[in-house]
Amino acid sequence: MHDERRDDPSHQQSRRPRRKAAARTRALILRRATQLFADRGYGRVTVADIAAAAGVASKTVFASVGSKSDILNRIVDEGVTASGYEQAMEQVIALRTPEAVLEALAAGTRLGNEGQFPVHEAIRKALPSHEHGVELWERATADYRDALHAAARHLHTLTPPPRGTADEAADLLWFWFGPSGWRTLVVENGWSWDRAEKFLHRTAVATLY
Repeated sequence: MHDERRDDPSHQQSRRPRRKAAARTRALILRRATQLFADRGYGRVTVADIAAAAGVASKTVFASVGSKSDILNRIVDEGVTASGYEQAMEQVIALRTPEAVLEALAAGTRLGNEGQFPVHEAIRKALPSHEHGVELWERATADYRDALHAAARHLHTLTPPPRGTADEAADLLWFWFGPSGWRTLVVENGWSWDRAEKFLHRTAVATLY
């Protein structure tokens, strides 16, 4: 049976605030879950913990986002969307000198890793306890790796080209500018993001050229 209320503009308008409120609740749940996963580790966090952190009932978490595994999946997907790798790479590919490319990679990957740090930590700490943790990490970083491969290929079109092959350059870019490189310097060794950015940039230039 046709529901005439769907065609009623006033009915549609009344639904908009509810949709917006639901979207805000969902976003809050995901933010709180991301921070809890990053701080405690996926295996040590329950849906009840997430609900308490977000100030909602557990049933609201399930209705809004789903199970704990669903929440982590959503965190991965939204992290990839928020990373903006495609737009960043368009800007890198437009650069015409190796120095400018490497400087942009250092600044861009620093921005992404600093901004996405809780997401990366949430996924990283899920690896030991989530049955699909490795798959999630690969999904979260696939576009990132592809972007650095594209940067390596672009460097080989410039003068002078880097030492070695494009694949070797891509591996080195991932070693320096991938999440593990940033985490090693900033988290494990207590460097500032500024210091890490300058060091990684200098290292890339000195090694490749």
